[in-house]
Amino acid sequence: MSVFIGKQTRLLVQGITGRDGSFHTRQMIEYGTSVVAGVTPGKGGQTFNDTVPIFDTVEDAVRATGANTSVIYVPPAFACDAIMEAAASGVQLVVCITEGVPVLDMTKVYPFVKERGVRLVGPNCPGLISPGESKVGIIPGRICTAGRVGVVSRSGTLTYEIVHLLTQAGIGQSTCVGIGGDPINGTNFIDCLSAFEADPGTAAVAMMGEIGGTDEQEAAAFVKAHMKKPVVGFIAGQTAPPGRRMGHAGAIISGSAGTAAEKIEAFQAAGIGVARRPLDFVELITERLT
Repeated sequence: MSVFIGKQTRLLVQGITGRDGSFHTRQMIEYGTSVVAGVTPGKGGQTFNDTVPIFDTVEDAVRATGANTSVIYVPPAFACDAIMEAAASGVQLVVCITEGVPVLDMTKVYPFVKERGVRLVGPNCPGLISPGESKVGIIPGRICTAGRVGVVSRSGTLTYEIVHLLTQAGIGQSTCVGIGGDPINGTNFIDCLSAFEADPGTAAVAMMGEIGGTDEQEAAAFVKAHMKKPVVGFIAGQTAPPGRRMGHAGAIISGSAGTAAEKIEAFQAAGIGVARRPLDFVELITERLT
């Protein structure tokens, strides 16, 4: 099975005629995702690839096609408006790929989305993929294979590396979720861990965290209190100096709570298998699946 997306996903693409939107829309269609609509203001009435209708607004697209999921490829200055437009349209899931979204803007978007009961993944994320069912975002479909391991990560490139390693070892994935590395995002580790725990098609979870913030510590407490399925975790940035941002806006150590050592200690205390390097995931997951 899968979480958040699957064969039931009817996808609309905001920014479908832009460079990134058009490229990744083709990739998603080729993977088998049901892309039912695109949205670019001023281009309503046109089609993408001669098959996907384009609308001026998300509301029009949802009304005409029954889309239930939106993926956003628009510049940072317009991303928050795009998220709120999608959340107000009636879709159930919004995935924002755009990076560089101002944190102050997200303080307004987050409650707006939550009040409407809409799930937001991102911003600044690679999206999701349920192998063999649906791909929403930019995760390469060719490195994935259907299986029983749920994957959740703050890092897009680490998601790709872990998925590729698992696939090479003959270990498939149920759903892979890149939640993004910004300080404020719509879906966190606990949201994904809870979904994987409830999913009968997921037998174990691979979780990739990084320095900065306390999300990993909170996730560890959730695992200890609520999960029966085994979890293996990794923390990126173990050699990062304090006070220096490392890639993601949220990957910065300020005080002891954001350090890799503190996060690894929390993992160990919760019974989470700790991978010291990405390659260790294969052995640790294999041990827990047998």
